[in-house]
This record gives sequence, C-alpha cells and structure tokens, in this order.
Amino acid sequence: MSANLRSLLPKKLPKNDREQAVLFGLIDLYLKHGKPIGSQTLQDDGFESLSSATIRNYFAKLESMGYLKQPHTSGGRIPTEKAFRFYADAFQDQGILDASHGAILEEVFRKKGKEIAPLIHQASEMLSKLSKCAVFISMPRFDQDFIQEVKLIQLDPMRLLTIIITDFGLIRTETIYLEQEVDDSFIKKCEKYFLWRLNKGENVTFEREMHAKQAQRIYNETMVRHVVGYLNFSTEEILRCGVSKLLAYPEFSDASAVVNSLALLEDEEQMRAVLRECSRKTTLTYWIGDELCPHVAPGAENTVIAIPYRINQMIAGSVALIGPLRVPYRELFGLLHHFSELISTTLTDIFYKHQISFRQPTGSGAQRIECSSDMVQANRSILIEDKTR
Repeated sequence: MSANLRSLLPKKLPKNDREQAVLFGLIDLYLKHGKPIGSQTLQDDGFESLSSATIRNYFAKLESMGYLKQPHTSGGRIPTEKAFRFYADAFQDQGILDASHGAILEEVFRKKGKEIAPLIHQASEMLSKLSKCAVFISMPRFDQDFIQEVKLIQLDPMRLLTIIITDFGLIRTETIYLEQEVDDSFIKKCEKYFLWRLNKGENVTFEREMHAKQAQRIYNETMVRHVVGYLNFSTEEILRCGVSKLLAYPEFSDASAVVNSLALLEDEEQMRAVLRECSRKTTLTYWIGDELCPHVAPGAENTVIAIPYRINQMIAGSVALIGPLRVPYRELFGLLHHFSELISTTLTDIFYKHQISFRQPTGSGAQRIECSSDMVQANRSILIEDKTR
C-alpha cells in the first residue's frame, strides 16, 4: 500500500485495515474516472503489494457486504450507496479545499455593498461553477429594506405584472388584474406615479379621472400585497441556480434519470425540508441515494450535501449542493465549509455596518432577530419610503 493511499485513511480504522484501504482506493478511482474498476487497475494504482487474485477476493467480500456491485459479469466493480456513505462518514472532517477555489470565493465576498440578494446570488452561482453541482440556498427576510424602484409590464390588456426592486437587491413580483383595459402610455405614466408616491419623482397628471383612480388602485394593491407578504411569511425564500451543470454528468444522460434525479429541485417544499433539517443539525449534513426519501421518490441517484450559515452567531439559513452519487466528497466538504465561513462573516459585517436585522419564518408569522441593540423597532422594519434621505 502506497504512503499516499495510507494518508487517505481516516483516524479510526475498522478491524480489517486492508479491506477498507481497497474499498477507499476503488472509490477514489471511480470518483475520478466514472468507470467500473477492475483488480488490475487498482493494483496499478497504489496496490502493487497485492496480487490481482487477492484484490479480487477482497472485491468479492466487499460485494457480499453490500459495498460493491458488479454491473456486468466479468467486469469491474463500482461502489454502492452504502460504500459512498461509509466513505463520506470517514472523511467528513477532512475536507480538501483547492487554494484557487478558495481565492475565487473570497474575491466574490469582498464586495460588501448593501445589495445582499445579488451578493448571495453571485456567490451561489460561483459555488455552482466551482462544485459543478446545482445549488439551492435558503435566505431569511431582511429588515430596513426600502423600495428602490417599481416596474410595470403589461401582460395583456387586463393584467399587469408589477416588479418591486429593493435596496438590498430583492425582487418581488405581483400580477394585478385591471378593471378596464390600459395602453402603453398609461403604463408609462403609472410608473412615474409610483415614483412620485415613493418620493422619487415629480407628480404626474392623468388626462382622465378614471385613469388617476386606476393608477391609485394599482399602487395601493401592489404596496399592500408587498407589506403583507413581507411581514407575514411562513416559508423561507429559496434561491436555486446551476441546474444545467447536472446535464454534463453521464449519469443524467438518460431523460428518465434526469426526471427522477432532479425532482427535488422542482419541489420547493422538499428543498425547504432538506435545508431546515441541516439547520436543525447545525453542521454539515449529507444525504446519499435513497437516504433522500421521503424528500424524493426511491431510486433517485443523487447526493445532497448541505451546511448552515450564520449571522451574528445565529443560524440564518443553509446552502446545499446536489449532484450524482459520484461527486468528489472531500473536495465538496472543504468547499462548502469555506463558503459557509465566508458568507457568515460577510453578512454579519454588512448587518452591523448598515444596522440591519433579519427575520426567520415560523409556524405563525416570523421571528425577528436583531444584530445590535439599537435597531429600529419592528413597526419600522419594512419601509416603503425612505424618510432618512
């Protein structure tokens, strides 16, 4: 057994050191190449002291124990879900961080402006790129967030889409049904009317009183929905990105495999359940294959790895990676730990600098959490007009 391979072994070894070394050696090769591993291949990769016949005997024993399977008769072996779990458990505290990946994430988090949502989105996109996995992350509701801009898009003569953009870069949309048809000129005037109501522009004169009343109704409906939705929420906001990264894996080349394996990303409630479980455990958590039940149907060959992040030492949410069973577990463990540390430090700095508090959803409304003792009161936590300017 080579010195390099021996260094990969965890501190606590089972009774048979050599069996575990063979298993971990096979898993490492499978993670690297994605093909069944034969005895000769393993022998040439650090196991020169063992004969091919001896390695095949270990393969047979590990297969009988449920750690290996042989897709084709007389072919090589591949790890089972049980083997991946054993491997992940052994190395969960020995994550590896590529120095260049760490530097890239650190550069993203150096941008500590007030626009929190775009920062989290950009960081999540970079995490997806570096991990080659899909990412989903839960976010709390941020207080002291002013409405910065409102855009109106006409869906059809009787429907408008209102888009609210806040200081923190959050974007919220509402579909407003109209009492009468409108045209482009009304939409443009209505946007200016919104800006005037938000103290960001000059007053607008409508040619007809009915148009003025229509604009007022649209404004009132949009703002009431925004305020009610902001203050009374029971589920975390979920950001997801990088789903297309999964299509590069040969495991997802079959359409049915994609449908089964990506079901989790189409079900926000199940995504929330995974992230909440991670937050409750307060540490790195992972699910491999059927361990994802009941979050997904049996047979989905996925791995999900999640870790919580904190604001002012309090858990604010969790971020998760989703990929196939064959992912570089140690590298992803190291990458996620680094991401969690960076986002926790950055958000805590932003919250203290800008005197912000945040809210966590509960079963009946939301729990408000402050980052300092002199925060504005709860009735000022959502601000439509910024009177401080």
